[in-house]
Amino acid sequence: MENKLKEQNNTDFCALLGKNAQELRQICQDLGMLAYKGGILFSWLQSGELDYRKMSNLSKADRALLDERYPLRLPEIRREQRSADGSCAKLLLDYGEGILVELVIMLYQRSQSRSRHTLCISTQAGCAMGCAFCATGLSGLVRNLSAGEIVAQVLQGQLWLQRQGLGSVTNLVLMGMGEPLANYAQVCQAIRVLNAEAGQNIGQRRITVSTCGLPARIRRFADEGWEINLAVSLHAPDDELRGRLMPVNRRFPLAELLAACDYYTAKTHRRISYEYALLRGVNDSPRQAQALAALLAGRLAHVNLIPVNFVEETGFWPSSDETLNKFAALLQRRGVETTVREKRGLDIDGACGQLRRRAVK
Repeated sequence: MENKLKEQNNTDFCALLGKNAQELRQICQDLGMLAYKGGILFSWLQSGELDYRKMSNLSKADRALLDERYPLRLPEIRREQRSADGSCAKLLLDYGEGILVELVIMLYQRSQSRSRHTLCISTQAGCAMGCAFCATGLSGLVRNLSAGEIVAQVLQGQLWLQRQGLGSVTNLVLMGMGEPLANYAQVCQAIRVLNAEAGQNIGQRRITVSTCGLPARIRRFADEGWEINLAVSLHAPDDELRGRLMPVNRRFPLAELLAACDYYTAKTHRRISYEYALLRGVNDSPRQAQALAALLAGRLAHVNLIPVNFVEETGFWPSSDETLNKFAALLQRRGVETTVREKRGLDIDGACGQLRRRAVK
């Protein structure tokens, strides 16, 4: 039994980070420790302390046993970039065995005394969805990230903020690499850990999960009983165009997707954010704005317009500011709440759709 435990857990150096306090109590008990020490361990881990030697309220014997069975480390920062305006940073994280993901840190200064620090975290190494304008899917999907590997990104982001003297993480958006709902169990586990009061204590309403549109998973997510924000990548107002831009639509057309979104709204009473990347000459005409307004009429919806961010291999260009403003104004006149996403991180390829598994040259 002991050898089996060691074999299972040495393969994931972030494994314990994805466990909640109750699960850690069970692990401690299985190791012959007193169960309550799992709660102590949880607090240490979620504070970002991964050196067992510094966990002073655990005995020396307990620390040695944990270190032997569950070695800990965060993914290595292989590259760190900061945008010229200082509003965004991007970290390339190396989990070993060729698993690279990118983490984006967005800094918002609301006032002299109030600031918001949002982490855009990845849930998969790569992506299998193949959206035509997105860099992440160019190299395909390597594998899902474990709950511990997802939590490790948050801890690494937290430590980065502390080194800059900027305070703590306030918001999470699961909009980095990968399709979160395709890694459903691990994503939900990570959310439970990050939301726990004794851990990071990040409120559910400060967490946003993005999806390209997996209806069954959206319905299942609604049934979790959470107050998590849902963002749905739409990008086209009709099946023909959306099918060309997003292969997932060929399997789950708009009617099926929107029915699942309606279910989510009915269950959670949460407004859904529909992401719409404007592609020059592709999906940005007044006619398409009218069609989008008609599609969302009567729904508890918010449209987040995104000037597509340039990715050399895709060939798509962002719409002009004039086209963007006209598109937004038309939606608003039709009663659809609309905002334009602020551009951040373009100069470090850290903006929406630009993340990829690219090693340091």
